[in-house]
Amino acid sequence: MIPWIETDAMQQRVLFLNAWLSQRYTKTELYQQFNISRPTADKWIKRHEQLGFEGLTELSRKPHHSPNATPQWICDWLISEKLKRPHWGAKKLLDSFTRHFPEAKKPADSTGDLILARAGLVQPRKTKRRMSADTQPFGECTAPNATWSADFKGKFLLSNQKFCYPLTITDNFSRFLFCCKGLPNTKSAPVIAEFERLFEQFGLPYSIRTDNGSPFASQALGGISKLSKWWIDLGIRPERIKPSHPEQNGRHERMHRSLKAALQPQNSFEAQQTFFNQFLREYNEERSHEGIGRKTPAECYEPSKRIYTGHIEPYDYGDNVEIRKVKLSGEIKWQGKTYYLSQVLANEPVAFEPYADGIWHIYYRFHLLGSFDAKEMKIKSATLWHRQPNECKRCL
Repeated sequence: MIPWIETDAMQQRVLFLNAWLSQRYTKTELYQQFNISRPTADKWIKRHEQLGFEGLTELSRKPHHSPNATPQWICDWLISEKLKRPHWGAKKLLDSFTRHFPEAKKPADSTGDLILARAGLVQPRKTKRRMSADTQPFGECTAPNATWSADFKGKFLLSNQKFCYPLTITDNFSRFLFCCKGLPNTKSAPVIAEFERLFEQFGLPYSIRTDNGSPFASQALGGISKLSKWWIDLGIRPERIKPSHPEQNGRHERMHRSLKAALQPQNSFEAQQTFFNQFLREYNEERSHEGIGRKTPAECYEPSKRIYTGHIEPYDYGDNVEIRKVKLSGEIKWQGKTYYLSQVLANEPVAFEPYADGIWHIYYRFHLLGSFDAKEMKIKSATLWHRQPNECKRCL
């Protein structure tokens, strides 16, 4: 006879009982041959006497009643909400549960994961290669309205075969989504109109972070565009991320991932905007964020104290600068030669400030456009991907 084999326990129990029932062996011989203890042998002999060979299977060790078990209605609620929001994980669903049922005891995060996994509603995460952090970050974002982020979430076709360009604007600190506006193009006029609506409703931020695409930036000196000039006029500092580095606007890009996962093309701009408005409400009021202590953006955001009036104040460049007025053609006259800056700056004063031997910095208000090199007699555009407010004495 062979010893007890744990990986085939049922078969070994049958062999043991058959040997015992044959009455050819003593219990002591069977203990030794099957390498089991006396209590184990007695247990299976008694089980066979009571239930026959069917009684040799392992009985469930699950208690008949567990006082700490999650109530079934909570399990059902989590599963139902997961089916409605398949891209939400257990943490966000449990945070939503707390807001809906503040008097009920919230299950642990691990319990929520287990409930969803048992229901077959958990998808394994794809591993992504981590980007190295930028060594020169932008201005600190420690409060609402310190920095807003803006971008277009690509483009997609509506059911009527018209392209839709979603304009998205968020507050970097609270993750509050100000707008998700479906536009037919990326021209500056409707974007300015949307920003003006937001400024009137929420006030002015101190800076706005964007990529280098239109209408946020241009190929003009200092990347200035009609939109960014307007921001500068209002005392808002444009921040442009380094080309091909969307991770520098990571919080906004994370929102775009959620939008992409939820996106459902509609048959008209009106219907699509209704969908965007629903997404915005859910994102701000229902979806919690671990980066803000698992609160919702609406719980963390408050309007800016910088009120928007629409009035553009004159700018004082101070002393020790040379002022030039930009012509309608976008050109200026400097040291006997004509140089092109940008037609966006037509009729506006710009300042030449001495910086080093033969080098002049060129400013529009507090915004550094570029520099003039007297030796080369050239104007070079400024690259301000990482420039900090405290690095520029003219920045607000």
